[in-house]
Amino acid sequence: MNGFLQRIQQNIQNRQLLKRNQAVLIAVSGGLDSMVLLHALERLSARHKWKIVVAHFNHQLRGRASDADEKLVRKTAAAMKLPFAIENADVKEFSQKSKLSIEMAARKLRHEFFARVARRQKIKTIALAHHADDQVELFFLRLLRGAGGQGLAGMKWSAPSPADKKITLVRPLLDFSKAELAGFARDNKINFRDDATNLFSDFLRNRIRNELLPLLRKDYQPGLSKTILRLMEITGAESDFVGNAASSLRLDTVRPHAERYSFGDLPIAVQRRALQSQLAKLGVTVDFDLVEQLRESAGKFVSVGSGLSVSRDVKGELKLREQQPAEFNTNEFEVNLSDRAGDVHFGGARFEWQIGLRKKSQSQLTLAATKSKREFFDADKIGGEIILRHWRAGDRFQPIGLESAAKLQDLFTNAKIPRGRRRDLIVAEAANGEIFWVEGLRISENFKITHETRRQLIWHWQNQS
Repeated sequence: MNGFLQRIQQNIQNRQLLKRNQAVLIAVSGGLDSMVLLHALERLSARHKWKIVVAHFNHQLRGRASDADEKLVRKTAAAMKLPFAIENADVKEFSQKSKLSIEMAARKLRHEFFARVARRQKIKTIALAHHADDQVELFFLRLLRGAGGQGLAGMKWSAPSPADKKITLVRPLLDFSKAELAGFARDNKINFRDDATNLFSDFLRNRIRNELLPLLRKDYQPGLSKTILRLMEITGAESDFVGNAASSLRLDTVRPHAERYSFGDLPIAVQRRALQSQLAKLGVTVDFDLVEQLRESAGKFVSVGSGLSVSRDVKGELKLREQQPAEFNTNEFEVNLSDRAGDVHFGGARFEWQIGLRKKSQSQLTLAATKSKREFFDADKIGGEIILRHWRAGDRFQPIGLESAAKLQDLFTNAKIPRGRRRDLIVAEAANGEIFWVEGLRISENFKITHETRRQLIWHWQNQS
């Protein structure tokens, strides 16, 4: 037995990926990685009495090339006298109907097919050909998408199938480089198909593989793969510890001798993981901002869309409830600016204004919600009256520094203003109907103080609730 096969055998034995006499479904695309995996496991199967079934999923994304992939897998499985299952699906059509990216649509259909074949054949393990280079690419893919420690840890040697938790995915090649796989294929004259789409820049993963990683290896870190794989190993171990601590939700797992459990006393990483796990079980899409809103305040319900909201109690347990669709607040108040100064009350806030000549030495204040809660505007551009009201559907606003107006809803999202808070925020309209001020945002570009400003409106507000 050569060193390559011996390493795979050690991986399988040391990590308990396969047992003797076990049936295993091998996912084979026809590319280098999966063809090497198929040949390697087929050679080892005589020694370990594995019962191999081959599965190929034709994505129909590359026309005749996809059919050629299928043909190679059929021919190879037949030559090895192995049972095989093949399925075709129009991934592009499914992607459009399900509103998923091509990559995610392909992954979903592929795993569902593998799971169906495994159940039909009464197989509990599916072998995949992911390798070390895939891990490095995945690290940067998830890093650029803002993943946390759990995501940056990468793929595991064994994990439940996303299509069926009762089926286990195993990855015997996870510590092999692409170059090592290519060497084994060359030495053993293994036929495989190259996927030309791997050279395209349409997918982020391809740009990482073909552009970013070569640049980092050339100009920054020649040993990039070794460094990243070590980091993923460390991150994975730490993530597993946090996950175990969060699943137990006991303070003494992280602080020995504590007499009483309090969610707020747990390390922040444990709090976040506990909330992430519960949100996932509730079927709620997890994002960092949602987790932080729940973590930082107990008893406050946060909207999670589709008429649902979620809150946590003081022990960190989440509660999901249905909510009535929020309606826009139609209250409004007209303010006459004919007087040089005045004050009004609206929406739980007190507003004061003063109109006067602009001081030549005065600089424009650009940030809202300053400690003084005071802003300066060009009084002549605002006009003789303003309307105080709340946010409404379709409202647009151009904050200072932006070249054009944007939907207030998008600006609220970018500013991380909680959904439940948005409809209570107050906006101010100038005489021409354009919004010049929004509570919690920057002032308007179109009403700021400039060198041409003659009169200024000093605008001061104070929440009274």
